[in-house]
Formats: sequence, C-alpha cells, structure tokens
Amino acid sequence: MTVKKPLLSVKNLCFRRDDTDILRAICLDIDEGDILQIEGVNGSGKTTLLRLLTSALLPSQGSIQFCGKFLADCRFDYLSSILFLGHQSAVKMGLTAEENLAWMTGLMKHSESISFALEAFGLKGYSDISCHRLSAGQQRRVALARLMLSNVKIWYLDEPFAALDAQGCALVEKCMQRHIDGGGAVVLSTHQSVALESLRRYSLPALNQHELY
Repeated sequence: MTVKKPLLSVKNLCFRRDDTDILRAICLDIDEGDILQIEGVNGSGKTTLLRLLTSALLPSQGSIQFCGKFLADCRFDYLSSILFLGHQSAVKMGLTAEENLAWMTGLMKHSESISFALEAFGLKGYSDISCHRLSAGQQRRVALARLMLSNVKIWYLDEPFAALDAQGCALVEKCMQRHIDGGGAVVLSTHQSVALESLRRYSLPALNQHELY
C-alpha cells in the first residue's frame, strides 16, 4: 500500500543571519485540510518561517518538500500552488480596489468574481476608488479579498486579522474554513485567537530579540 506524501514536509529547517540563530531545527508536516497557527513571542521568527516556507528566504540548513519533491525540483509547481499575504496590505496605492484585485489575480477588472469578493469584504461602492483614499482597514480588506478568488493549495497568512473589525475577522475565518474544507491548507501567524476547531498550533522558541521582515 502506497503511503500518501504530506502536502508539505519541513525537516530540520534552520535559518541564521549575521551568525545569529533565528530558527533552529523546525520540523513539521502539513496535509490537505490542515490549518496550522505559528505561535511565538515577538522576535521568535514567525514571519521569517513563513518567508522560508514560501521560498522568499533560503534556509541555512534543512529541507522543504512539496508533495514529496524538494522545492528545487518543483519550484514552478510550488509557487503556482501557494498564496502569501503579509502583515502589510501590499496594495498599489495608485490603483483602485478593483484594479488591485485584477492585478493580483489575473482576472478581468470588471469580472463578477471581483465585484462579489469586494462586496463580501464590505467594499461595495469602493471598487473604483484609489486605494490611497481608503483607510488602513479598507486597504487590508482589499488584500484579503484575494482569499475569495484564490484556488491555490496552500495559503500563508501573516497576521491576517490586523486592522480588521470583528466582522472582518469572522469573514477571514469563514474563508479559511471553506478553503480547508475544499482540501486546501492554511499556515498563519496571529496574536488573535482563531475560532476553528481543526486548528493545530506550532510554537517557536524565542532564540532572538528582533523579528525579521
């Protein structure tokens, strides 16, 4: 009987910068339908770990496998299968909310899917307004609206509840639940409690005092 490989497998992952250990011997597996919260005090390396998992940073030691293959052997497939949303909104301020989502997703600007996602995140009537005129919370909602348009396998979310009210947080949780119910996986960092029963936690020790971004 063939044993199914984890969606993502991390073995002995380490990261050093300027001769300082930021992360040491990280080992974890992520399967379809998993939601994993990375925990740790400020400076423990939560953002650094997420950037390593997305391959934005290279580890000093250890390996990451996607569906049983090392990332070096499946880089295009892997990058096509992940979504990363950082703790900053990263929207283009000169573009409208609608134009930002079209740029981020490759969809047509006036598509019904984009209109539905913006409305779901409380941005009905703001689609044609430049993002520099939106509040920080509204800009965050524009970025998070991608969650309703994404069909990739793994979501990496860094502080997804930042600058959101209770209604916005509940909508993000609903998006995550729908994603894992459909066989996707979510890895997130947050200081906020997450009301999802299937949530697993991975705690990072505090090896350094300043988190990298």
